[in-house]
Amino acid sequence: MNIVKIENGSYNNTEINGCFPLIKGITKSKDGSYFVKVKTTDATEKVFAGRDACRIKIASHDQITEVEGDAGKELVETEDQAIDRIAERFSILEEMTDATLDGIVRGMVVTGPPGVGKTFGVEQILEKDSLFDVMADRPLRHTFVKGAMSAIGLYSTLYKYSDSKSIVVLDDCDSILFNEDALNILKAALDSGKKRRISWNSDSNFLRREGVPGEFEFKGSVIFITNLKFDSTRQTKIKDHLEAILSRCHYLDLTLDTTRDKIMRIKQIARDGGLFDTKGLTKIQEQEIIEFMVDNQDRLREVSLRMAQKIADLRNMNKARWQILAESTCMKRRVS
Repeated sequence: MNIVKIENGSYNNTEINGCFPLIKGITKSKDGSYFVKVKTTDATEKVFAGRDACRIKIASHDQITEVEGDAGKELVETEDQAIDRIAERFSILEEMTDATLDGIVRGMVVTGPPGVGKTFGVEQILEKDSLFDVMADRPLRHTFVKGAMSAIGLYSTLYKYSDSKSIVVLDDCDSILFNEDALNILKAALDSGKKRRISWNSDSNFLRREGVPGEFEFKGSVIFITNLKFDSTRQTKIKDHLEAILSRCHYLDLTLDTTRDKIMRIKQIARDGGLFDTKGLTKIQEQEIIEFMVDNQDRLREVSLRMAQKIADLRNMNKARWQILAESTCMKRRVS
């Protein structure tokens, strides 16, 4: 039986991505929609409610790739394989963050959807490294900047953390990408040359008050954490700038592009420990929360680690009514 790979298909309003044994090729319904009939797998039994075969809706033929025979069977990813794949990506994130501490990696962009632990993985490594600095009451070698940032604010921050042992983490600071001056400063900080000179050529009372010179050499590292995919953005205004940044630094896409991947990430963190550690739940209770999220994944406002913890809080708040509370506060309203 041939294997078909589906990208961005849908079934009952749930996004479908993955590889499935093909039963019937692409057909067109009376309303003009396209479908392909596939055999379900163990990894998708929750999505397809136990059905052996289902029709997946697609918008165009480009969403389907057929792979012949045994070669395609290797593409059918089990749940355990998906969890291990995702764990490996986050292990790489930790390894690359370690390399910034050693000055080997001077610039890195990390992209992935919100609420999957991008920042947490980086924070853990940097906090562990700065433990002795905290104990000795010494200034930390790294800083986290979150939210909006101006060009002059970026310039000043890079100066304060410009030595070779320092790391600047820009977390969800996407406003930088839409500011020409800030973009040029960021590109200078990420430059691959031996010396990275950064200049501010306008007069500034703010920089004078802060004791920041009009030019300095940046020797530190920058980690840019974002939800934006630099290599596939359609925003033409900044596309060339993003390509320039990509050419200067390492780019790590955590590849959590589907709802299933996000569910697998939640299961991975629950399996490895850390997701519900502060919630005081039993393993059975943790599993109940995950199963609730799987069953309602198409209605949850967000499938993320944060959402799992929100639901855990509701379970602790009211053990009898937590599912009702979750439906009211964490899920989209049913459209009649």
